[in-house]
Parts: sequence; structure tokens; C-alpha cells
Amino acid sequence: MSYQALYRKWRPTSFSDVKGQDHIVTTLRNQIKLDRVGHAYLFCGTRGTGKTTIAKIFAKAVNCEHPVDGNPCGECPVCRAIAAGTSMNVIEIDAASNNGVDNIREIREEVQYSPTEGRYKVYIIDEVHMLSIGAFNALLKTLEEPPAYVIFILATTEAHKIPITILSRCQRYDFHRISIDTISDRLTQLMEAEKINVEDRAVRYIAKAADGSMRDALSLIDQCIAFYLGQDLKYENVLEVLGAVDTTVFENMLSLITDGDAAGCMSLVERLVMQGRELGQFVSDFIWYLRNILLVKTTDDTSKLMDIIDVSDESLKQLIEEAKLVDENTLMRYIRVLSDLSNDLKFAVQKRIKLEVAIIKLCRPSMERGGELAELEGRISLLENQLEKTQQKLKEGAFTAGAAGIQGQPTSSSSDVGEASKPAPKRVIEALPDDVRQIASQWNSIVNTVDDQMLAVCLRQCNVTLGSDGASLEIMVKSPSVYNTISRDEDKRRLSDIIEERTGISVNIIVTKLADGEDFQNRFTDIRELVNMDIEVDDKEEFI
Repeated sequence: MSYQALYRKWRPTSFSDVKGQDHIVTTLRNQIKLDRVGHAYLFCGTRGTGKTTIAKIFAKAVNCEHPVDGNPCGECPVCRAIAAGTSMNVIEIDAASNNGVDNIREIREEVQYSPTEGRYKVYIIDEVHMLSIGAFNALLKTLEEPPAYVIFILATTEAHKIPITILSRCQRYDFHRISIDTISDRLTQLMEAEKINVEDRAVRYIAKAADGSMRDALSLIDQCIAFYLGQDLKYENVLEVLGAVDTTVFENMLSLITDGDAAGCMSLVERLVMQGRELGQFVSDFIWYLRNILLVKTTDDTSKLMDIIDVSDESLKQLIEEAKLVDENTLMRYIRVLSDLSNDLKFAVQKRIKLEVAIIKLCRPSMERGGELAELEGRISLLENQLEKTQQKLKEGAFTAGAAGIQGQPTSSSSDVGEASKPAPKRVIEALPDDVRQIASQWNSIVNTVDDQMLAVCLRQCNVTLGSDGASLEIMVKSPSVYNTISRDEDKRRLSDIIEERTGISVNIIVTKLADGEDFQNRFTDIRELVNMDIEVDDKEEFI
């Protein structure tokens, strides 16, 4: 005999074998035991949840010669004929390909004939929502008053497309998505029967990837077994076959996004592509990962998280640490952008480009359309995250007073202490170029012209001086977060364009961070003072 797929080989043959649909199984068994069988049923639910399987078991049970507690015996000639698909009393119809009025008229003619064996003729119409309006109308009368020996079982994944006149004539049963635990237990049971060793983490991931569908879970594990034929199936193997990634990748991606490191994100995407990972699956799993972090952020009682987040204790601790790096509003923005991306990827030709654009949006809130307020909130959150990390590094000794804010530079030796402690001489501006003088005289109006509110706020906290080359415009910054914002190439270009548009002067812009403890007034001269300008200071709260 040729190989049979797992979902076909292990399809339940009795109600007791059905998993995850106890509310339906119990009702149908009671109807059979009490002889209260209806004439029309509507089975609704997502794919792979057992609609057709339960319909076939029900057809066997109502015709079984020796039913046992509402279950078919599976041994009588009627049960064997139905199981083999040779029974004349159970008719399966695919409404997707038989959706016309003529097809329903054939059913109306056939129901006039009593069953050749057993008590009932059972019509199982799958994907019933695909019937045309004319076909539904032709079915109405027969569905309402069929012969006593006829049962209709309608199955659909889209109950909202069924006319209300049909719904009112049927007993409706809604099939639930099967839980991860139930699918995992079933897969473990079947793998023991198949004598295949599968790692528990691998089973859990497949159950999660199945999205509530037992059939999908069996198909996925069947695929993984075929790839690693004769070997133990491990978690890493499942990730490779399904094109998925480990959670450490999501941790790295989130860290890079909160840092605003778009280049690092692109490098990570490049590695995923070269490893052959499926980008749509990556986005879906990343959304799920962010969802878990959001739940951690919004749940005070950690003990309740285990009921709603399917992770180990170790993973939960890691999620709690990750949750400290980003606020709720930012997480919701990430999820919104990625959810839109997930829908687009289903029909996209250039999936990688769409993913990269979405990630850049996350790293650069100013690129996202959503109004100035949303943009400002996103960039403030980014700066706050950067400031928090900088402060943490300062506590750990990653920055030194003599390094001028540069990480990783060694501390000055003891022989240099005396020299370093001497105050550096003040940079004297002997002559101010006319171009720079004109820019200095219009500096306040230039800053007010900046349409990027975040950049404008940062510029108001800076001092402006003449560069050491005697021609450049040097912006001196004290705050690390402000420096990280203004020193970006795109922001320097934006400011340069505004200056040229305002004054007609093209000038080179240098952004320098003052060393810790360094006072601008003692070391430099603000060029605005040289042109006798009255400097207006906005009466606003300090941004950082």
C-alpha cells in the first residue's frame, strides 16, 4: 500500500477520538442515545478543526447496527461501508464545484428514495457557502421538510455567507480552534505510535504554527519527518524546515529597532534571507513576540501571564527584561506597522523590500505618516530609550571623562592625570567669515523654520561656534540623546538645506559632543554673541 498522510491515517473513527470539540461531541452523542436526531445541521469553524470528520462519524453512528454509548461500533457492515466510502447512504458533495441549481435539483430527486441499508441517508455538503443564490433557494423547501430518513449536514468556514433562511432551518454548531496544549498532546501520542522521537519544544512550535488546526499540525510534522527521515526531530530542525527563526533573533531585532540602528536591522534581514527563512513567517512570529511583551507590560500580576503567554519560565523572565526597554505606545505602533506589513506580504512580489521599508519606519518614526504628534511621540520614545541605555553604560564605566563621550576608549594613565587636569585653552575666534556671520545673525529664524519639531527642540539646546578650520559651522551638544539625533547625516543635510534656502549660503556643518564636565562658555565662543544678537530663549521645559 502507498504511503498515507498522517492526517488521513490518524483521522478519528469515533467520537472518543475527537480532540478539542467536546461541546459538540457530547451534544451529538446525547442526541443519538436519546433518539433525538435532527434533520439539518450546520457545522461552522476554521479549517482543520474536525467538521467533515465529525460529520462522517455522525453518519456512521446514526446508521450503526450496534452503537455503543452514542459511538459507532466500527465493525458492522454499515460502519465498514461508510468508512471505506462505498456506502450509498452517505453522499459527500463539494459545493465549490457543484454549486448550481441543477446540482441541488438532483439532490431533491434523490431524497425521494429510501436508504438501501441502515436508517438514514446523510448528505454532507462541504463548503456550502459556495452555493449560488439560486441553489440556496432550491434547497430551502427540501431542507425545511425532508423525508424522515434524510439528514443534511452543511459544513462551512464562512458562516456569514450563508443566507439567514438557511441558518434558521439548521442546528448550528461552532467548532473552536484547538488549543496548543491539545494539539501538542495529540501529536506526542501519534509520534509514540509512529515510533518517532520528537523534541517537546519542536512539538509545541508546530502546534503553535498550526493556528488551531489539527490537520495543519499533522501536515507540518509530516513534512518535518520527511525531511529528517530516520532521525530524531529537534526544535532547530523544525525551524529550518518551516523557515522560522529562534526567539533570539526577535530579541536582537527589537534591540536594534529601539536603538534606531536601521543598518543593523538590514544586516539581520540579510542573514535571514541567506538562511532561506520565510519572511512572512518571520513577521507573523515577530508580531506574536511583540504581543507577548505588550502583555507583560500591561499585566501587573506575573502569575497570570502563564495562562495567556505560552512560554517557559526562562523565556518569561527574558520577556520581562525586554519589556523594560520599550513603552506600551511604541509597542502598539510596532504591532500596527507589522500587521499592515503581514497583510501586504501575502500578495507582494518583493517581500524583502517591503519588510526593509517597514523596519526603517520603525527605526525612523519621522518617516511614518500619522501626524506630527505621533511622529513626535515616536522620536521622543526613541531618544528616551537611547538616553536610558547611555546612562546604564555610564554606570557600568563604559564612558570616561577623558574619552569625550566615546565608548570603549581606555582611561588615561596616571602619568597623564596632571596634564589632563589642566583646563584646555579657550578657542579664540580672530575673524568671523561673512558667510558664517550672516548665518549667525539669522540663526533663531532658521531654527524656527525647521518643520521637524524634534530637530527644532534639539537645536534650541545647542551652542553654535566657528569650526576649528575657520570656515565650518560647528554645533556643540551636551546631551548624548540630542547628539544622537542631530549628528545623523539626514538631519545635518536637512539643516544645511534650510540654511541654504534661507540665506543662499552653503556651509559645512559639524556636530560635536562636549566632554563630560566640559563648559562651553569657558572653552568656546558662541558666534551669535559676536554679531550682537539678542538671543531669545524659549520658555520650555528641558527636553532631556
